[in-house]
Amino acid sequence: MSMNKNRQQNSEIRSAFGVILVPHTVVTPMKMLLLSAALLCVAGTLSACGPAEPATRTTTQGATPDAAPDDASGAGDRPRVLTTFTILADMTRSVAGDRIEVVSITKPGAEIHGYQPTPSDLIRAQDADLILNNGLNLERWFSRFTQDSEAPTVTLTEGIEPVNIAADAYAGKPNPHAWMSPKNALIYVENIRRALTDLDPAGADTFQANADAYAKQIREVDRQLSTQLGQLPPNRRALVTCEGAFSYLARDYGLKELYLWPVNAEEGQGTPRQIRAVIDGVRAQGIPAVFCESTVPDKGMRQVAAEAGARYGGDLHVDSLSDEVPTYLDLLRRDAEVILAGLTEGQP
Repeated sequence: MSMNKNRQQNSEIRSAFGVILVPHTVVTPMKMLLLSAALLCVAGTLSACGPAEPATRTTTQGATPDAAPDDASGAGDRPRVLTTFTILADMTRSVAGDRIEVVSITKPGAEIHGYQPTPSDLIRAQDADLILNNGLNLERWFSRFTQDSEAPTVTLTEGIEPVNIAADAYAGKPNPHAWMSPKNALIYVENIRRALTDLDPAGADTFQANADAYAKQIREVDRQLSTQLGQLPPNRRALVTCEGAFSYLARDYGLKELYLWPVNAEEGQGTPRQIRAVIDGVRAQGIPAVFCESTVPDKGMRQVAAEAGARYGGDLHVDSLSDEVPTYLDLLRRDAEVILAGLTEGQP
């Protein structure tokens, strides 16, 4: 039996060269958008229009494209889980194994805070059997994205005690980057296991075994980070970044935190006032190196380094996987290496 009664309907809508079949149902705004996009494709009015682009798949070996929906591999026979970004997809795939088809809305390297869903994303939401999101105000576009989807949604930060943002317009709101704490990641994994078990009860034993094995790996990375970052001398235990995305990591490993902006802004550069405040802080505390995130411009932080007499220590990964960090665990290990190298270089 099909896991989602909308798949046949959406498959028909997606066909740019066949007959578009529309059942006699209430036409919601999302369905009207999908139908309009398909009609434009058939008429040839959209030069770049074609079949919905495949969602992004990340694996433990690296980030690779997902197969097209319902391809010859038989993926269409498995339950389909949609995640809002690549890190959640990697976590979910680690628990799901081969029983679930897992796709990410955003691609590797994408900035997710202000992401704008595309028509093909909306189609995937209609096709999904389950949608997993981070919550804590990370995906500001999420409610618009799921308003016409019949798939249940699960927020993976449920049960996590948030660290609140302390500055600017976001003061008092939860910092959404809870996955940057391996300890929190264990809660993500348990929430994923429960959600997949509810979706596919026959796979409960598989999901439990996979979750246990994955949690063991996460705990090992937690120990590695504690050992590595614990090597920093007291006068160098400070993490200066563009976005305040490392509050959970800083809390776990005893680092002071300083940043240009609390949550990624549209301009992604930092205001003159923000830049000046960080320059003054780096100078006053004698911080040897500063960093920025891989998905935002580093111009403002390089200005901080130049004017404060610090080094630019490199890019850190937070919101997205990439060829350099193909898995969540790789992301944590790589960030620890970059932080440690930046803050210990030139140490006597």
